Parts: sequence; structure tokens; C-alpha cells
Amino acid sequence: MKEFAYVYILESLTLGGGFYVGLTEDLAARLAKHNEGGVPHTAKFRPWRVKTAVAFRDRSQAAAFEKYLKSPSGRAFSKKRL
Repeated sequence: MKEFAYVYILESLTLGGGFYVGLTEDLAARLAKHNEGGVPHTAKFRPWRVKTAVAFRDRSQAAAFEKYLKSPSGRAFSKKRL
């Protein structure tokens, strides 16, 4: 079992690429997968960089935070605060 679960926000380095929110236990490997085109949803907006990452010891709390960040109020929060 991994020690941490990370909720991350990626920022596309392409013009108009936007942001992507995800959850992983291995942030470096997940970023590499996004940048290799291994995630269909993000492949066309490569390359990506980590804008924000928050570590959680409890995976269920991480999943709840990820879900919140994907909600309209969570998107507003992340744009303003993260």
C-alpha cells in the first residue's frame, strides 16, 4: 500500500490547453503517462506540468477532494486559491 494519495492539478503548456484534475499514488509516473499520451483525455493538450498537488494519507479523503475540485464550486476554488 502506498503512503500517500495525491490529488493533482495539471496545467497544459499548449495554447488553450487548460487544466486537468486527477488522483494518483505515484505523481511522477502519472505525469509521465499524461505527457507520453497514455491518457486519451489529455493526450491532445501535451505537454503538461504539475500546477498543484496535495498529499493525503487517507485515499477516501483524497477521492472526495478530487470530486470537489471537479465540481463547479471546486473549479472556482481552485482557480482562485490553487
